[in-house]
Amino acid sequence: QLQLVESGGGLVQSGASLRLSCVASGVTLDRYAVAWFRQVPGKGREGISCIIGSGDSTGYADSVKGRFTISRDNAKNTVYLQMNSLKPEDSAVYYCAADPGYYCSFFSVHEYDYWGQGTQVTVSS
Repeated sequence: QLQLVESGGGLVQSGASLRLSCVASGVTLDRYAVAWFRQVPGKGREGISCIIGSGDSTGYADSVKGRFTISRDNAKNTVYLQMNSLKPEDSAVYYCAADPGYYCSFFSVHEYDYWGQGTQVTVSS
């Protein structure tokens, strides 16, 4: 059974950087597409980025394009989200999610069966 654990969140000032990690256990992650979603209180989860199993293809939401970079190290069973130039509106709980498919998408939470517990990111102005 695949389990995902996020880490790396925290409280930072506007303009700072953070790197989130999503570590998988129970399976070999290279057979899974992985996405990052985020959620603020009272709203649904917003998909922001995804990466296919090989790492050769990625996607980004317009809200983070050019500032965030998704990557993976399959030898470590880990997917990363490098977040630069953080803004207060990036404050949210960030979740990673995995699906045993080739293609990745971040348009719908329903495309992913496996989720981590989330890590809080707070950006102060």
